[in-house]
This record gives sequence, C-alpha cells and structure tokens, in this order.
Amino acid sequence: LFLPQGNGFPLDSVQDPIKATTEGHWAFIATEGLLVPVNSGPGLGEGGVPGLEVPGPSLVATNAARLRLIAGPEKRLLEMGLRRAQGPDGGLTASTYSYLGGFDSSSNVLAGQLRGVPVAGTLAHSFVTSFSGSEVPPDPMLAPAAGEGPGVDLAAKAQVWLEHVCAHLGLGVQEPHPGERAAFVAYALAFPRAFQGLLDSYSVRRSGLPNFLAVALALGELGYRAVGVRLDSGDLLQQAQEIRKVFRAAAAQFQVPWLESVPIAVSNNIDEEALARLAQEGSEVNVIGIGTSVVTCPQQPSLGCVYKLVAVGGQPRMKLTEDPEKQTLPGSKAAFRLLGSDGSLLMDVLQLAEEPAPQAGQELRVWPPGAQEPCTVRPAQVEPLLRLCLQQGQLCEPLPSLAESRALVQLSLSQLSPQHRRLQSPAQYQVVLSERLQALVNSLHARASP
Repeated sequence: LFLPQGNGFPLDSVQDPIKATTEGHWAFIATEGLLVPVNSGPGLGEGGVPGLEVPGPSLVATNAARLRLIAGPEKRLLEMGLRRAQGPDGGLTASTYSYLGGFDSSSNVLAGQLRGVPVAGTLAHSFVTSFSGSEVPPDPMLAPAAGEGPGVDLAAKAQVWLEHVCAHLGLGVQEPHPGERAAFVAYALAFPRAFQGLLDSYSVRRSGLPNFLAVALALGELGYRAVGVRLDSGDLLQQAQEIRKVFRAAAAQFQVPWLESVPIAVSNNIDEEALARLAQEGSEVNVIGIGTSVVTCPQQPSLGCVYKLVAVGGQPRMKLTEDPEKQTLPGSKAAFRLLGSDGSLLMDVLQLAEEPAPQAGQELRVWPPGAQEPCTVRPAQVEPLLRLCLQQGQLCEPLPSLAESRALVQLSLSQLSPQHRRLQSPAQYQVVLSERLQALVNSLHARASP
C-alpha cells in the first residue's frame, strides 16, 4: 500500500483503522490486501479507497517484475518511459514502481529527487545531431583525472586518436561524422567521469564507433574511463556482439584493457519477446532500456482492483451473483501466508478476523476454491499478511523505504515455485478459506436461496 503523503492526501482525516499488506508482498487473486472500516456510509469508499494508489502502482510493479524475470539477475534494466506514460503523474508513478518491481534505475530525474529512485541515462540523438562539427568548445582544456599536471585540449587529442582508430578499423579519417565527434567531445568535457556514446545517429560502424573510441581513448590518456555506449536501432543483439569484438581488438591494439568491458546499453521498443532475446546466454548486452513496455503495461493495461462491502455493524455481507468470479467473501477477515520448511510459499489462507491465527507445525483444515471437501495442511511457517498501518490518522509504524520494498519484492519472488513463477501458463496459486469462513459462505448462500 502506498499512502500518497505529500500529494494532497490528508492522513489525519482518516480516523478509521486501516490494515494492509506490506508494500512489496505478492498479492494473489482473492487475497484481500486492504481492509478499511468506513463509518461515514458504505458507498463513500467506492471511489476513494481504490484511489489510495493501489491499482496503478501494483500493475506497474508486477509488470516490472515480469520483465526482471525475463532479463535475469545480471542484466541492468533502465526505465525510460516518461514520455510514453499517462501524463507527468503517471510517469512519476511508473518510474517509482518499475524500480520497486525490479528495475535498477530510471531516466526520470524527478523520481530520483522525490522518491529516491537511482537515476541513469544516456545522451539524446537531438544533442548529437545539433552539432555540425564547426563548433569550438568554450574551454577545450581538460585536466587529468588525478588532478595533477597541465590540461589537455581534448578535441585535438581526440583528433589524433581518430587517425589511429580509423587506421585500425580500415576506415578513412573523413568517414566519421565531425558533428557527432564534436558532440562527444562536448559531452566528455562536461562529464569526463561519465562519458558515454550514442552510436547510431549516423552509422554505427563508420561513424559512431570510431568517434566514440577516439574520444574514449583521449580521455583514457588523462586517466578517465568511458562508462558505456548505447544502441537504439537495428539488430541490437548482433550489433552488440560486433561492438564487443571491436572493443576487444582495440583494447589489445592500443593496450587499454579497460576498453574490453565497456558496458553496452540498448533500447528501441523492447517488449518481452525482444527482452528474452537480448538476455539469452552469450549476449554482450549489459544494460537494457525499456520505456513503453514497462509504463503502459501492454499485456494488461489495467488492474481489476475493487472495493467491496463485507460487513455492516459487525454483520457479514456477501455479494451473490450469477457470475461466481464476482461473488465476494463475507465478514471482516485476516489473511495469512503459509510456507514450507524450505521457505517456499504453500498457499494463502483467509479466515474470519476473530479466529485464532494458524500456528506453525500444527495441522490446519482449509477449503480450496470449488472443493467439495476440505484438505489438511501443516505449515512450517505462518506469516500474517494484513498489518495495522493507520490508526486515528497516524501511521502505526514508519513506512518502509522504496529500497526496502524493492528488496521484499525480490524475496517474495524467490519464494514462488517455478510452476507459479513461469510467465506462460503458470500454475494458479491457491488461496483457501478456513472452515469457519467456508461455513459462513455456505450459510449465506443457503439463506439467499429461494
């Protein structure tokens, strides 16, 4: 649950106690994640309660977690979808919760300022193409990284290196675009410790790559190390492999070992299928920038998070319809996660709030969905899911940091079995009912029958 403090949401106006699952926990279909007593009238929470920033953030975080599963633990994922999000607020939410779901960083600097999301990015094509090559830097001199010794004219040094690089690559020295090189020099003068090259503004092989190498090697003479390159078009996987070969050969030719491992970043409408290809074994891609496919959630653009009445004045209420999926579970409830001895998730159990909590090591009779008779389970660990988080307008405990919630996501994900974690046709995770809750459901069904 994300309580939007600072977004005009007055927490002290909420006098009723609110229970919720800890942000970062997985929630499954039928597991109630938010319990809100509404004393001002049962209809008043219908629009406001789901608006506590639950559906959108949960959707983005889940989508980000799917992408993290596909990418694996080694690839760095960069969220860069601000311009594709549903407005500035939607962009901030997407940047925040893509990080919570498993991304490493965001290009949204506002998310870094307000939410502490690590910020990363590269230079833009518009920056590169704005240079013609005739520009003279206001101050072309760059001091060595160690801070000792005279400054060096970086543009002139890069020009010298360009001749060596072109000879090594079998290119004419006039082939690399001079405007692109001027852009790289300007960027390197501004950010010598964070220099990176965007290689595909003109031609990757004939311009972007030699221009990058010339500037990177010039910086290297002064003790600086380039931090990466980015590709934004073409066959990203194949180009990354070709660029890595060039880096290795140039590292050997010019005796600069660090050049071998310069990170290669890619972007360009990367969806789940493209991500799987880029993350395959043997890929030379290190950083993957994803925009549209993480912030718009194309696999499922909306999340059916609903507010339903379950009790009035202590008396249970249940919605009965012809559609079993839209029927509700009656009564004020508690939710628990049952785990095996190895820490794996077994099932979630819903029970009435007044029932005693399940105990580790003790047998528990539960009713799976649609079952004709109960089954027995003996959990090794029991984890309560609903925690009191708001009482009389005051937080009951400090909210976890975004980094803490992100770590909990990855822990929760590791506890899922491979059958539940697979992205295609996953096994359905069981959410079961206690015997008393199942008896209440049966009773209300029978009472409503003609």
